[in-house]
Amino acid sequence: MLAIEIYRVYYIMPFTGSQDSDTLEIAYFIHQNIFYLRTVGIALILFPAWYYYSLGTVVSKVLISAAIVVVLVVAYFLNFKKVADRMFLQPTQKIFAAMDRNQISRDNLVLGVHINGESRAYPIELIGYHRQVRDSLGGQAIMVTYCTACRAGRVYSPEVDGVHENFRLVGMDHFNTMFEDGSTGSWWRQATGEAVIGSQKGKVLKEIPSAQMTLHAWFEKYPNTTVMQPDSTFTEQYALMKNYDEGKSQNYLTRRDSLSWKDKSWVVGVTVANHSRAYDWVELTRQRVINDTLRGLPIVVAIANDSASFYVWQRDTLNFSFDPIAKRLVDQSNSEWSWSGQCIKGPLQGKTLKSLQSYQEFWHSWKTFHPATTKHNSPN
Repeated sequence: MLAIEIYRVYYIMPFTGSQDSDTLEIAYFIHQNIFYLRTVGIALILFPAWYYYSLGTVVSKVLISAAIVVVLVVAYFLNFKKVADRMFLQPTQKIFAAMDRNQISRDNLVLGVHINGESRAYPIELIGYHRQVRDSLGGQAIMVTYCTACRAGRVYSPEVDGVHENFRLVGMDHFNTMFEDGSTGSWWRQATGEAVIGSQKGKVLKEIPSAQMTLHAWFEKYPNTTVMQPDSTFTEQYALMKNYDEGKSQNYLTRRDSLSWKDKSWVVGVTVANHSRAYDWVELTRQRVINDTLRGLPIVVAIANDSASFYVWQRDTLNFSFDPIAKRLVDQSNSEWSWSGQCIKGPLQGKTLKSLQSYQEFWHSWKTFHPATTKHNSPN
C-alpha cells in the first residue's frame, strides 16, 4: 500500500529518474484507480496486522502500531503536501495595472498577449510559480501557462469541443507540466496543448498567439497594456523565482547551461508547416540577426538590444543585418526597422513584417516535444 502511494506521486513529480522513462500509462492507471488500489491494499494488510496485533507480544504491537503510523504519515504527506495543485496555487486575487501604476520591473520578462485590441503582460516570475493563470482578455477566456522546468510559456483557449473546461495542475511528464480536465480526467501536456492520455487523447487545445520579451519592450509595442501584479498571498513563493529570468536559478530543474546544445541550454524554437527548427541562444546573442529559410519560408530571427527580447518574422525577399550604430535592423535597401517589425526609415518606410510564433525554451524540452526538429547551424 505504501508503494502505491509513493509511485502515485513519484511518476508525475520531478524525483530522480521519474521523468526519464515513458511511465505515463502506469501513472495514469494508478491515478485513476487509486481508490480500488487502496481498498485492496488495506484489505491485504488489515487482517494480518489485526491477527498479529491481537496475539502478539508488546514489542510486536508497538512495531505494528508504528508501521501504521508511518503509512498514515507518508500517505498524508504525499496526498496533501506533494500534490502539484496544492504546491502551486492559483492567485487568490488577480490585479492588473496600467503602465503608470505598474510595480513590476521593466527589465523583467513577460509573456504578452494581444486579443481584439486589448493587451496584457504576465510576468514570468509570477506565472512561473502559479503554472497557470485563468483570465479573460478581449472578450475571450484564456489559460496562460508556464512550465519552469521546460522554460516553456503557452497560452490556450480553455474550450474543448465548444465547452469551457476547468483544468487543474496534476504533475509533469518528461519534465513538462500536465493539466487534468475536470470533465473526463484526461491529462493535457502544457508544451503542446495535447491530451496525451484519457478519453480526450489526441485532442489539442487552440493556442493563442503570445510573445516573450522584457516588460519594457512590451510597453513600447503596447503602451496601453495592463500588467499582472503580484498577489501578496504568495510573496515567499515569488521570491523563490528570483533570478529565473536570467537563468541563474540554483535549482537544477530551472538553471541555465551557458554552453550550446546542452539539455539546459536556451533555444528559440519555431515551427512552420509542421517543420520545427531550434536556434541556439548563444549563437543568436553573438550574431544578433539570423536570416534563414524554414519549409520554403524566408524568416529572420533577431534579438533586441536588451539581449533578452527576441523576435521571428517573415522576411520575404529581404536580408537583414544589425546596425551597431543605429542599434536597429537594416535590410539591403538600407531601410531601418524597429524591434516591433516596422520600417521606420528608408525606401520601405511604413511596411510591417509579419510576426511568427516563437518560443524560448530549454533544448531538452524542445527536442522532446518536437522530435523531428532540426538545429540551425551557423555557417561561421
